[in-house]
Amino acid sequence: MSELKTRWFKDINKDCPLSEYPRPQLEREKWICLNGEYDYAITSENADKPESFDGKILVPFAIESAASGVQKHLKPEERLWYRRYFTLNDSFNGKRTILHFDAVDWQCTVWVNSVLMGEHTGGYNPFSFDITDALKDGENELIVKVYDPTDSGHQQRGKQVHQSKGFWYTATSGIWQTVWLEPVSYCHIESIKLTPDIDEGVINVKVNHNCACGGKLYAKITDGNSVVYDGEISADAKIPVPNAKLWSPESPFLYDLYVTLDCDGEKDEIKSYFGMRKFSIMNDSNGIPRLALNNKPYFQRGLLDQGYWPESQLTPPCDEAMIFDIAEMKKLGFNMLRKHIKAEPRRWYYHCDRLGMLVWQDMISGGQYIGTLLAGALPIFSIHVKDNLYESFKREKPEWREEFKEELWAMIDNLYNSVSICCWVPFNEGWGQFDAKEIGTKIKEIDPSRFVDHASGWHDQNGPDFKSMHRYTVPVTAPTRFTTRGRPFVLSEFGGYSWNIDNHVWNKSRSFGYIMFANSEKLSAAYKHLHEKQIYRLIKKGLCATVYTQVSDVEFEVNGIYSYDREVLKIDKNVLIDVNSKLTY
Repeated sequence: MSELKTRWFKDINKDCPLSEYPRPQLEREKWICLNGEYDYAITSENADKPESFDGKILVPFAIESAASGVQKHLKPEERLWYRRYFTLNDSFNGKRTILHFDAVDWQCTVWVNSVLMGEHTGGYNPFSFDITDALKDGENELIVKVYDPTDSGHQQRGKQVHQSKGFWYTATSGIWQTVWLEPVSYCHIESIKLTPDIDEGVINVKVNHNCACGGKLYAKITDGNSVVYDGEISADAKIPVPNAKLWSPESPFLYDLYVTLDCDGEKDEIKSYFGMRKFSIMNDSNGIPRLALNNKPYFQRGLLDQGYWPESQLTPPCDEAMIFDIAEMKKLGFNMLRKHIKAEPRRWYYHCDRLGMLVWQDMISGGQYIGTLLAGALPIFSIHVKDNLYESFKREKPEWREEFKEELWAMIDNLYNSVSICCWVPFNEGWGQFDAKEIGTKIKEIDPSRFVDHASGWHDQNGPDFKSMHRYTVPVTAPTRFTTRGRPFVLSEFGGYSWNIDNHVWNKSRSFGYIMFANSEKLSAAYKHLHEKQIYRLIKKGLCATVYTQVSDVEFEVNGIYSYDREVLKIDKNVLIDVNSKLTY
């Protein structure tokens, strides 16, 4: 395995990495972070809980990663076990205790003090258990068992494979996001749903709670030290936000929101935030459909963002690393990141919200490889195939399709309140695609406040909301009116220009890139030429957004504007800023 690391690797807190509060839009004052060292063991698939363990693993880093301290591959016929002990403090007295897992890849079973708490399937969504009745005074034992077949299975896994190569990356098995404990009152707020309406001047607040004894809800909205609203609300409320300050990448203003459930003097208080913004499609003066922000046409200059790190893979090594990627891309003039077939920890979206970076959120791809005909040959000639051919798209079993949809709805629900997310992308380049038009339409029913790119790249089913194109190595041309069918035209992947740099690359001899350049000067000139000769002119023909590949190199893939270790900006800074300044309506 490569020895490449980022500057943040040495600063990982071995006692409790990623110790910041993991759920910024529903925050309680009291909690315990359970990240840190666990005992681990790898057993056969049918083995019982091990009597002894193999060593220590640093959670929440996947067992395959260097940051975990283990760096072993989990085989499909194996099971990964975790064990740690914890003791509650006084803040849990008289409360229910909720055990949270923000992500475990892929299927896990959880015990507390040998009592089965439950199981969970799906590698990218958070889940929790009420463990109160299994607890005892003093020390408690937590056991987690994990099964992850990676690319031997049908599940949603993104670009994870057992044998990484090209644009397929090292697997991430086991716990890879924060584990934490939270004390709650018996009657408590379980979730909130926030939908801004800038035209009506309100924030729609839906509160889901488990109180059946007549508890009252109160909300307080603040703008710094100024109180915007303070009073009782219903569980489905429209709260006025007069003269609202609108959120945008140029002015990412956030309001603080406090919600209290008062049940006979027993109060459950949570802190959240929201931004007042609107995403819509509108015609410009020439009748061309445009993406709009806050009722004005707004061109989105984006980057593909895989969200991988050399020492820790899918898990960011720390908060500062997440902030670096977002803040640096904004400094270079980009206003959007397409989070590519991965869901991030919720703090990543919080940083996009507060720093001002739009996000297109992909669903995680799954299923087996669909073959070179569907995945490569036909798209080159813009031949799109109906995606109800389930066997051809490797989605033949109904339960596989239902599992995908359940995880998609859960991801949307989990990330719904993120201010920065402006677009949902359920399918990418035909990978595991099925019923994309129907699924895109369903997403619009669930969340009409955002865009949907129902089939990014190819096998367009004429669904919502875009004519979405990918172009590598071949010239970028505008689609015809027949293929757009009145939808905005977006270039949702392009570029991929590459430079293989000594001492800043995963594996120089096996590196992959669409078009290779010898140095930064030639790469920068090619990037500028690509935009001048192909991209700028398409804006007048309807181009509304661009997604250049990509933020950073990822393992063997060397087409990032930053090296994988985030040490070298490969394209000249001034070229990037100048090009982005011209990507506008």
